[in-house]
Amino acid sequence: MAETVTFPCGDGATADGFLVVPPAGAGPGVLVIQEWWGLDPGILELAERLGAAGFVALVPDLYHGEVAAHTEMDKAAHLMTTLPPERAARDMRGAVDFLVAHPAVTGSGVGVMGFCMGGMLTWRIAADRGDVVRAAVPFYGFPGPGDEPDWSGLTAVVRGHMAEHDDFFPPAAARDLEARLRALGKDVAVTVHPGSGHAFMNPYDTLGTLDLELSARCWSEACEFLRTTLA
Repeated sequence: MAETVTFPCGDGATADGFLVVPPAGAGPGVLVIQEWWGLDPGILELAERLGAAGFVALVPDLYHGEVAAHTEMDKAAHLMTTLPPERAARDMRGAVDFLVAHPAVTGSGVGVMGFCMGGMLTWRIAADRGDVVRAAVPFYGFPGPGDEPDWSGLTAVVRGHMAEHDDFFPPAAARDLEARLRALGKDVAVTVHPGSGHAFMNPYDTLGTLDLELSARCWSEACEFLRTTLA
């Protein structure tokens, strides 16, 4: 079952999101964080795939109704760079609380999965809500130097998937972040997939980097990781 939901975000504010409940009616909760396009058909279809795999998936609408088509990279960049950081953090916190309290959500805590901009925000909400975020799967995205959260709050097991050829989120920086977090005692592993390019899982292949074989393998691994970690 898929539906649009509205949830509180504190201080009287609300946000909308796309919620998918699996056919069985219950399952582990997973927060899905959008790419820079917004809540486009690709991210909604991914949430539905999570639902079909047995998860309760929620995609918060961080752009509050704005969406860029896959031919509108300038608009997507504008939406991303003008997204108010505190509003995004507030909306994600509210979405996490909504998932945790949802009667269909089972298991211990919730997971987070995100792509590109959403991959970067996956790290941030995992660090911000270490009280309930148990598993995180960021794809080709992470906070850059000078923009990192307070990692002391990170308790989730993180399994990141990065691209070898990525000018947006360079693999060397991803490996450096992994090393620093592991030195802090965090359970973090980042895989840089050989030969891959940024957005290798995006179904619209905007950058010409879609890798169907790699995408299928990463999807299978991510679902098994979330299922096991959130059981």
